[in-house]
Order: sequence, then structure tokens, then C-alpha cells
Amino acid sequence: MEKVTMRIGEHQILVFCDSFQVWDFIKKNYEPFVVKIEQPDIVIHLEGRYGVPFVDYKVGVRKEAGNISFQRADYIIEANLNEGQARIRIHDELALKHAFMNFYSSYIVHHNWGLLIHSSCAIEKEKAHLFAGPSGAGKSTCAKLSAPRDILSDEATLVKITKNQIIVFNSPFRSDLPAASIEETIPLASIQLLHQSLNNQRTKLGKASALLQIMDKVFYWTKDHEETKKIIQMIKEVLDHVPVYDLYFQKNNTFWELIS
Repeated sequence: MEKVTMRIGEHQILVFCDSFQVWDFIKKNYEPFVVKIEQPDIVIHLEGRYGVPFVDYKVGVRKEAGNISFQRADYIIEANLNEGQARIRIHDELALKHAFMNFYSSYIVHHNWGLLIHSSCAIEKEKAHLFAGPSGAGKSTCAKLSAPRDILSDEATLVKITKNQIIVFNSPFRSDLPAASIEETIPLASIQLLHQSLNNQRTKLGKASALLQIMDKVFYWTKDHEETKKIIQMIKEVLDHVPVYDLYFQKNNTFWELIS
């Protein structure tokens, strides 16, 4: 049994791995987040040799009080969100990433801490700017075109939400671009909803329209009425602090002229 400690957002995580293969998955995907910790907020028992390779994104979710389970063809999660305890069984590296994303996003919503948003995010002048949209809209493209700016995410942005401020953490949940060792938190200054275009243009959205647009970019939803209210309230808190824009952009870095 291998043991690794890491920090994601503000949460200290202790992971027990049942094999060297699973340990290698952890090191490959989460190396910048592996640190020494004092007292874990979350304890995960991670096991391999489960299920079959990825079939589709369909996930079965069952929730009762603080207990939740997620099941997909290539992973299964059984967790107590109140206690921060989880048993995760995976088939391969892809299953590990998606299982961690599902568990962690449900954990931060349950504790009213924040949201994991399907988006990329880059830093400009010590401010974070988030790029969201449906698959194929250009989230990863915007992240790549933002070099040499630091990239906080290229697939899933980790956003902490309070009544006083909205901040972004370095996200380990990546698609193409590896995570750098960025330890500081960055205030979120804007959200761009992406549309590929022949011309660059940016238009500010009203809060009602922005709310509808952001809702389907949040990773974690259940049929639980109280959890749904939490998520909507947190999105409203974001919109009280952060402007949202429709960004029509060419596939080059000139769109930054509209943002910075």
C-alpha cells in the first residue's frame, strides 16, 4: 500500500494507493500538488483493476444525506462527504482524472466552498480570466494562445466563492497543458463565453443571461434540491463580483487586446 499527500485548493488530501500502477498515475497527473500536509481534510482509498476502458460520459449518481456514489463503466466512487472519506476504484489513468473531478467537485459543493467550472483560465496582470463554452468552443485553444501568461486551468477551473471575493486556484484537472507549481490564489476578474469568429468582439451580458449560460458549465449537479440551490446561489455570488462577456475571437492571441 502506497501513500501520498497533496493539496488541491485549500484542501489537504491523503491518498492510499493499492498498487504501483495507481501510484504512477498519481505522480504523473498531480506532481505539482504533492506536498507534505499536517492534518488531511480528505482521505481517499484508491484502487485499480476496476471495470472496463472508457465507454461514454454517462454516470450513475446516488446521494443520501452525506453519502454519495458515482458509477461509470471505468470507475466507481463511494464517499461520505460530511467526513471527507472516499473509496475510489478505477480502470486506468483517464478514469482516475474523471473520478477525482467528480468526487472533488461534489465535496466542495457539499461544503459550500466553491465550484469546478468547465473552462480554461489564464493570469493577466495578477488577475484571473476564465474562458468557458461547450466542447469545441476553444477553451484549450485560448489557454495555449495565452502563453507566456501563467495558466491556472485548461479544462476545469477551481473557483472558491465567498460573499467578499471570488478567487481561482491552480487546477490539477487538466486536458493538454501540464500544471505548473503556482501556489498563490488569483482574484477572478472576468468570464468569457467563447464563440469562434472571423473578428474579435466582446459584449457584456446581463446577470440573468449570464446565470443561464454558466449553469451548464458547472461539473457537479445532482437531483438533490438543496444541492441545486447551493450551486445556483454560488453562481449568483460569482455574478455579483465578476462580469461575464460573450467573446467572439479569432484563433490567435489578439483577443487579449479586448481583455487586458
